[in-house]
Amino acid sequence: MSDDAAPDLRASDADRERVAEVLRDALAEGRLDMDEFEERLESAYAARTYGELAPLTRDLPAAGAPSPLAAVSFVKEPVRDGSWAGRITGGEGSSTGAVAILSGFERRGRWTVPKRFSCFAFMGGGELDLREADFADREVEINCVAVMGGVQVIVPPGVEVVVRGIGVMGGFEHPRDDGPPEPGAPRVVIGGFAFWGGVGVERKLPRAERRRLREQRRQEQLERRAERHELHRARREERERRRGGGR
Repeated sequence: MSDDAAPDLRASDADRERVAEVLRDALAEGRLDMDEFEERLESAYAARTYGELAPLTRDLPAAGAPSPLAAVSFVKEPVRDGSWAGRITGGEGSSTGAVAILSGFERRGRWTVPKRFSCFAFMGGGELDLREADFADREVEINCVAVMGGVQVIVPPGVEVVVRGIGVMGGFEHPRDDGPPEPGAPRVVIGGFAFWGGVGVERKLPRAERRRLREQRRQEQLERRAERHELHRARREERERRRGGGR
């Protein structure tokens, strides 16, 4: 919305929608947070003049305009294609074991699970998060010993999990909602021994996928809100039209 437009001129539906589109782009690019976006979007649909619309996008680039940072690259490393074939790398693992004695350990993020990983927890705990991990082989084995302690293993959907551990006054938990493995996905065999302790296994979506789903739900909510705004506007204009016709 141009600032040099006469501020007292009445805005059209197309004007309001153009502003809303700039705001949606700004939200997607991270220029606005959700609270700012919702506040400005509500003001946009309620605006009657150019003067009310102009401030809403004054500090934002126009839709389709190139960003001043477009030429700057923030890439740190090649992006993986996300396929299982690309995540079964061969070679050695980046970590072959972990120990927690009255303490804790964790392996998470981008790491390579070796063909055999061993961990020990005594009156302590550990977490092995495989959601972003690579795998040294098509089948990997995780051996857990938990004595008055616990180990939590987090795997992404699609990975085949086999639990073979033995528990004495303790236990090994199988993952819930265990659907069929995806083609090409690795196989994770979890074994070991738990005494007065436990080894838990659960499935969780990768963080990027969880963010994508949250953003998708957020966009759907925004679209529903925009539809409600449009419906309220249409009803208000219809009421005004009827009042005007009855005079």
